[in-house]
Amino acid sequence: MGCYTSKSADSSANRIGRWRSTGIVALRDAKLKALPNELFQVDSSVRTLDLTNNKIAEIPQEIGRLINMQRLILVGNLIERLPTNLGSLRTLKFLILDGNQITVLPDELGSLSRLEQLSICRNSLVCLPKTIGDLHNLLLLNVSDNKLKSLPESIGGCISLEELQANGNSIKALPKSICNLVRLKSLLLNNNNIHQQLPENLLKDCKALQNISLHDNPISMDQFQQMEEFPEFEARRKKKFDKQIDSNVMMSSTALDEGVDLQ
Repeated sequence: MGCYTSKSADSSANRIGRWRSTGIVALRDAKLKALPNELFQVDSSVRTLDLTNNKIAEIPQEIGRLINMQRLILVGNLIERLPTNLGSLRTLKFLILDGNQITVLPDELGSLSRLEQLSICRNSLVCLPKTIGDLHNLLLLNVSDNKLKSLPESIGGCISLEELQANGNSIKALPKSICNLVRLKSLLLNNNNIHQQLPENLLKDCKALQNISLHDNPISMDQFQQMEEFPEFEARRKKKFDKQIDSNVMMSSTALDEGVDLQ
């Protein structure tokens, strides 16, 4: 429903009617180089816009007219930057930007007060805006496979965050404010350059933390195990997987391979 097709029978009027009634505009694999003008004839009706696997290089300012949109999926395009009026999308809950060429995010990102998931892996990000800390309802942040050397101190403002994925960057250390993320359950930092001790109160303050993955970092297991409340963290981790196994959850062998890579 709501999917674009090139068949002549699917007229512009039919598409507009379908998009308006369903709220879903799905234009995957449509070889688009730009957003169709028809989209802006149903602007306030759009709840989901999926432009996965196209050749779109630019998102126009008109995107700000989709004021009721909740899901924006732009995976696998050629986007280098986002428009500054992105912050107008105040109802947005899911913003998926994986596999583009984005180097920076606009400060207006912080205006997306209802955002719950932000995924921007496999891009060219060199930094995150300070305003990311204004995303108080964010549950998942995925910035894996970028060019980040650090995470901003403001990230501690993402007080609802449960999962932070930052694999495959060049991060050297974590900001102390990460200890403010008291709901954080999973922290994935594989393939970075972390060699310093993690923030000393991380395991003490982040009592929901069940999974820390630091494979292919210079940090040693001894450094990690010497952290305050490491035994309590280890108990939570084991309890989580014991519960999964007891519930007959099917897992791959790598699912249990968590912690610090010693090699």
